[in-house]
Amino acid sequence: MESGLILAFLVTLGAGLATGIGSTLAFFSKTTNKSFFAIAMGFSAGVMVYLSFVEIIPKSTKYIAETIPAVQASAVAAIAMVGGMIVMAIIDALVPSSANPHENTEIELLGSDQERSEARANKVLLRTGLFVALAIAIHNFPEGLATFLLVLDDPQIGIALAIAVALHNIPEGIAVSVPVYYATKSKVKAFRLSFLSGLAEPAGAVIGYLLLAQFLDHFVLGILFAMVAGVMVFLAIDTLLPTARNSARGHLSVYGFIAGVAVMAASLVLLRL
Repeated sequence: MESGLILAFLVTLGAGLATGIGSTLAFFSKTTNKSFFAIAMGFSAGVMVYLSFVEIIPKSTKYIAETIPAVQASAVAAIAMVGGMIVMAIIDALVPSSANPHENTEIELLGSDQERSEARANKVLLRTGLFVALAIAIHNFPEGLATFLLVLDDPQIGIALAIAVALHNIPEGIAVSVPVYYATKSKVKAFRLSFLSGLAEPAGAVIGYLLLAQFLDHFVLGILFAMVAGVMVFLAIDTLLPTARNSARGHLSVYGFIAGVAVMAASLVLLRL
């Protein structure tokens, strides 16, 4: 069990620190490859949606059915999934739209529209970066707990989800680092803030697990997994796909989504052979 906890924490930590990758990409390229981000975000959405409906919800229903009849278990899982979506919607509603990465789905590029950027007051830019970092940290907290619990229960599914979360954290790192870098002209400060916002992922895992550890029987796990599925579907629909669509023209986001579903389906089948 101890080795499982360490693995779950390390995987969740890695997913959260992908914000640092986004920050680094922003510094070392004058333009961001929008086509790559469109495909990556679509791919991540495909992975999350596939895992939610094909793996996580059946697992949730199975666990809940150990305590109550199967039909009622399906109903409870469905309600919990909707509950997960509502939790994320409430979090979004509480975060100011100007700082909410789920509302601002266009990726701001380092080096683009330089004159407009220089015209902004540094204080406003720094405030923007701080608010975006806070908003991302708030959203990363439940993601961290979700990833941690899934890795702990089933490493194959949990690690696949962590990869999808990491892909979606990369542009969030860009969103934090760019305004802070413009305001302070310091790559170190911008990277540090981006890095810290990503730490909310493992923090959510540790704090959430410590609070819930004594209650984690199969019934509670089943409800939590269904809520995790709701969170993942919400992220895919509310954040990943809009970000992908706004990043590049055409159907790249759709192609990425299809690739995510196909790769996830194939990998899970091969792992079970």
